[in-house]
Amino acid sequence: MSALLDDTLRHLRALVSYDTRNPPREIGTGGIFDYLRDNLPGFDVTVTDFGAGAVNLYAVRGQPKLLFNVHLDTVPDSPHWTIDPHTLRLTEDRAIGLGACDIKGAAAALVAVANATQGDMALLLSTDEEANDARCIDGFLKHKPAYDAVIVAEPTKGEAVLAHRGIHSVQMRFKGSAGHASGEQKPSDSALHQAMRWGSAALDFVEKQAHERFGGLTGLRFNIGKVEGGIKANMIAPTADIRFGFRPLPTMAPDQMLETFRSLVEPQPVEFGETFRGDSLPAGDTATAEARRLAARDLADELDIPIGNAVDFWTEAALFSAAGYTCFVYGPGDIAQAHTADEWVALSQLQHYAETIYRIIDRGSA
Repeated sequence: MSALLDDTLRHLRALVSYDTRNPPREIGTGGIFDYLRDNLPGFDVTVTDFGAGAVNLYAVRGQPKLLFNVHLDTVPDSPHWTIDPHTLRLTEDRAIGLGACDIKGAAAALVAVANATQGDMALLLSTDEEANDARCIDGFLKHKPAYDAVIVAEPTKGEAVLAHRGIHSVQMRFKGSAGHASGEQKPSDSALHQAMRWGSAALDFVEKQAHERFGGLTGLRFNIGKVEGGIKANMIAPTADIRFGFRPLPTMAPDQMLETFRSLVEPQPVEFGETFRGDSLPAGDTATAEARRLAARDLADELDIPIGNAVDFWTEAALFSAAGYTCFVYGPGDIAQAHTADEWVALSQLQHYAETIYRIIDRGSA
């Protein structure tokens, strides 16, 4: 193994040992952040606590033009782990541990590169990505430091991901009138009948979006996750609740889609509201999405990072993009290993990522 990979694994062993599961996100400004402070000599380091376990570490050396962002929180470990999830285990070709793939491996590599170089460099390490609670990035963006671009680390198999879908979760309610089910019913009587008609109309609408394309992504992703209501078979249902989600392309205006889903049938739902919104990448004006994707592609080409396919999963890169930064997603590991028992990242991926970041920082100081 190379010295850079050795150092990356040394830092990864330490980072994995800290419990940053989210939930419960019982993360303070010590612990993992004390370790990072001690291992970023020569950096101006600021740690900010946004409450509820949402903590940022912002480290700057010199006057960098790029910002590297990594989240340090992990999902909870499942009962199917065969080893202690907070003790890194190495095999011939893998590093196994909670967060090793998603995405402490990248954080460890960035710390290793920071110590192996002297060039300008900026890091934002955050702890709220896994909880749909973007306090860290929102807090950072209030000051919006001047950077040419932001590179967000997620498992992308060492390729630059220029686009991904947004994600929107919605909770809605239909209201009917309770009564005996033996008589003739009007369309508005049963809340469950209203919900079923809405579901059929929603699926028809989604099917009509199949031809829409952007950056290698096709169509609209949609899922009805929960339907609840009614009392028994011979009673007209007075209420029905539906939870659904959709994942639009960057060229699909989410507010227009929300209104479409709300007004698909009559009577319309009496309650309708988003429970989570995550913009697509690129985010913002749908008319300029392709231009901003191409700007990110040009940056990846300039940095000699290979271009990968667009992805269906969401990342916090969308938050930086919405704030006006050129942004793409790039990191070691495969999303297929993220959130799994005995999560792992390939050593070759870690080494390649570390060497690429080293080259970028070292070239910037030349």
